[in-house]
Amino acid sequence: MSINVNNVKSLFELFSGEDANSEWTPVIVMAVLEVRNMLLPDADDTDTRLEFLAAAVANYRTQEIKLSSGKREYEYVGQMDSCGARTSLAGAETLMREYVQLCRDLIKADTFVFETIPTKEG
Repeated sequence: MSINVNNVKSLFELFSGEDANSEWTPVIVMAVLEVRNMLLPDADDTDTRLEFLAAAVANYRTQEIKLSSGKREYEYVGQMDSCGARTSLAGAETLMREYVQLCRDLIKADTFVFETIPTKEG
């Protein structure tokens, strides 16, 4: 048995607010593969923490895609928030880094690529 993809999908929905059985399914599958590729040779691939990490990676990748495609978020008052997507990406990155830390005894974290989009100044 290995990382439970159904659990990853449920966690992804919790983290992202997106439907896991939608256009985001390939992102989730890619995230699970990415986490599997990071595993240490003697790591227990049934450890629940890996499901959380895979969901956090999928959420991060989803936020990257949404930001790069120009989709924007709405604030609670219904106005467009031009920085909202960047805030979502930053939050997703923080969450993902925390799960990487939590799984540090199971993965080779140095193989993980963190890419961030610089904030617009001015």
